[in-house]
Amino acid sequence: MSQGNSFNAKKTLTVGDKTYQIYSLPTAETALGDLSRLPFCLKVLLENLLRHEDGRTVTADDVRAIAARLQPNAPSREIAYRPARVLMQDFTGVPAVVDLAAMRDAMVSLGDDPDKINPLSPVDLVIDHSVMVDVAGNAEAFEVNVTREFQRNAERYEFLRWGAAAFDNFRVVPPGTGICHQVNLEYLAQVVWTKSQGDQTLAYPDTVVGTDSHTTMINGLAVLGWGVGGIEAEAAMLGQPISMMIPEVVGFELTGELPEGATATDLVLTVTQMLRAQGVVGKFVEFYGDGLDHLSLADRATISNMAPEYGATCGFFPIDQETIDYLRFTGRDEDRVQLVEAYAKAQGMWRDAASPVPMFADTLALDLGTVQPSLAGPKRPQDRVLLADVARQFRTQDFPSFSDRAYDPAFSVPVADASYSLRDGDVVIAAITSCTNTSNPSVMLAAGLVARKARALGLAVKPWVKTSLAPGSQVVSDYLERAGLQEDLDALGFNLVGYGCTTCIGNSGPLPDPIVKAIDAEDLVVGAVLSGNRNFEGRVSPHTKANYLASPPLVVAYAIAGNLGIDLLHEPLGQGSDGQDIFLKDIWPSSQEIKSVLQGALTPQLYRSRYSNVFTGDTAWQKIAASESQTYAWQSESTYVQNPPFFTGMSAKVEGESIEDIQGARLLALLGDSITTDHISPAGAIKAASPAGDYLVQNNVVPVDFNSFGSRRGNHEVMMRGTFGNIRLRNELVPDSAGGVTRHMPEGTEMSIFDAAMQYQAEGVPLIVIAGKEYGTGSSRDWAAKGVRLLGVQAVIAESYERIHRSNLVGMGILPLQFPAGVNRKTLDLDGSELFNLTGLSQGLEPGMKVTLEILRSSGETDCVDLLCRIDTLDEVEYYRNGGILQYVLRQLLAA
Repeated sequence: MSQGNSFNAKKTLTVGDKTYQIYSLPTAETALGDLSRLPFCLKVLLENLLRHEDGRTVTADDVRAIAARLQPNAPSREIAYRPARVLMQDFTGVPAVVDLAAMRDAMVSLGDDPDKINPLSPVDLVIDHSVMVDVAGNAEAFEVNVTREFQRNAERYEFLRWGAAAFDNFRVVPPGTGICHQVNLEYLAQVVWTKSQGDQTLAYPDTVVGTDSHTTMINGLAVLGWGVGGIEAEAAMLGQPISMMIPEVVGFELTGELPEGATATDLVLTVTQMLRAQGVVGKFVEFYGDGLDHLSLADRATISNMAPEYGATCGFFPIDQETIDYLRFTGRDEDRVQLVEAYAKAQGMWRDAASPVPMFADTLALDLGTVQPSLAGPKRPQDRVLLADVARQFRTQDFPSFSDRAYDPAFSVPVADASYSLRDGDVVIAAITSCTNTSNPSVMLAAGLVARKARALGLAVKPWVKTSLAPGSQVVSDYLERAGLQEDLDALGFNLVGYGCTTCIGNSGPLPDPIVKAIDAEDLVVGAVLSGNRNFEGRVSPHTKANYLASPPLVVAYAIAGNLGIDLLHEPLGQGSDGQDIFLKDIWPSSQEIKSVLQGALTPQLYRSRYSNVFTGDTAWQKIAASESQTYAWQSESTYVQNPPFFTGMSAKVEGESIEDIQGARLLALLGDSITTDHISPAGAIKAASPAGDYLVQNNVVPVDFNSFGSRRGNHEVMMRGTFGNIRLRNELVPDSAGGVTRHMPEGTEMSIFDAAMQYQAEGVPLIVIAGKEYGTGSSRDWAAKGVRLLGVQAVIAESYERIHRSNLVGMGILPLQFPAGVNRKTLDLDGSELFNLTGLSQGLEPGMKVTLEILRSSGETDCVDLLCRIDTLDEVEYYRNGGILQYVLRQLLAA
């Protein structure tokens, strides 16, 4: 830790009877000038640089560059940022711990101490992505699903128990506790972090990076945080700074308050649509205005959660009285609460009515009073549609099935052994799930009130709907029980199925066979309505083509209506016990009803009780045996955890001074716009008829025990076989097929992408992938880069990239390149028969340099295009030279 000598900013802060050392922004103003109008989120970055300023990794000019953002058109600058801590969920956390275990093995093989591989920053891993909705709609669902979760994931959980014992500074929150973002919001986050240094205590802003893109949720609590790839997170916890460009900050002014009938979900879908249209990729968004005074902390967290959906790095809310009230209400230590308030006021980080409006690079505004009930879908979270327009929009959507036959509400398919038929638009999944909304008591209680009113009137859920309730924490169950609303939800089939991210991540579980057969018989377009943040193609379920995000109360309403083609504002949901039509307005609770129930059901004691033993786990968790060895004893027969080949044959130093050009490459996949990380590396079900399914069968795993790709991320053999394996992926080299297929050249044989890649590797042929705009959108999924690298892909060429995925590609030693404006896969008229050379690399790699793409066509003609190298920083040059960020870190530790 530096002493901040350039600015002499280290000062003492006394709070009550405690004294803290801080790096004072007001003191730094002597050298930097007035900082009062610097956006609050940049004040956090400024303090971070001030605290770590050492003349080497952070210079005085870096600190000044943050303050310079107050000037119009200030140039950006690369900085080295060090977050206070790292947050993981198990889907992304398991492969990160696998990599750390593999790095310990590599240390041993290179003759050094494996204990050098240890987190230097605090790491919390919350197991929340492994529970699947195998059983739903009955009182036994929770027990059955949790039992199966432990059976399926015994190897993974044993591995994580080993990691918790083997690594210092690493804690595991056991399964069944809640979603990592809600546990972070309700317990882990402190807003102001502290650290002992000798006989002093240093206080500084709580900052976090996480291996889940929705880490951004914590910005609602004024904790600066965002998602990074697992490989970046591993480097951060090993003491490496995160290299980043100083971001532009877009100000979003909120005024007024939400009208009667509108929910926080409707607000966030509106914000998401507006910011997507504005274009905020790679930027920070900071919320300001008097509207903040009418938003609860949970409402703010709901907005911040969906930053990945609106494209920003984060959506930040400053510290104010609501922050303090929330910390106190959720049972944080009183000394900590007092420190947060005192620190924020001492540092100019406190927002109130007297705060000056910050200087933003750009602004936009929303009157909360104009927000209307909305959903988003059927394929993307930014595609908001008013509730009044959902039925019409669905009927006119260009679904592939509708190209073969016109949408006909009367067309139906009988369901075997059932008294009903299935139609286009039928809702087969209605799920209250995901961190977006289950952190928000107002919308959760609203769902319970809708269920209560519907039940009282004699309404029921349609028999073809699979209903589920997966709260974000056990506290949610407590306040639903205290309010007596869980009984009403149970009566409609919204029984507890588990605590975790279920339907939103693709863990929706199987639909009944008769339902599936009816869907497949006529290729019906059926739907899912979920209170989540992701509805990309093929993610929720392989059987639902129309997936809509909605508030929890609307999820309940659609489960009752049973079809997306019903206009919920003007058509009845159904008939009550007296035979009369019941409309949505008849069961929709008022804001006062929700507020009244909330005040009676939610208490600070619920939080204190639930989090008093958060790391202990239940009996099943405690019974899992864990070794205490420094290195992990890999089991060759395991189909969940295997030693990855990333460090195989690695030398202690980089061999050779120059980077070689890529010569004679083939095109593995030619892809369109908005290719998500789900398309590249699916997280959901594993099909039996697939390379991954074949591998599991060959290893004596029966299909019922396949589990999901997400749960098997600790096994590279499964994950590389699933790469580009999404059932909705369309490779334009095989335009008439969907899924992970390609053509092996030059003979043009159609085969799976995995088989083609392995054949190319055997032939010594390097591979590239070419795509359209927004390549890699969606979750911060490191396997979307790892799997591609293991297939032998050396470069990706796209029109534009999502921020995290571009970084992940570099982190795995894959070269991200970008087409110039006006040039793309279509203008180049590619068909896969071409050979490709990438030249200029051997002359010396620099950030943002030009790399020439030579296209050698089968006709004998050659075309050349200058591409932009999207290796953006000097640190990334070093990562690429080393073959990836993990290899770079390992060599740095070897040299230490």
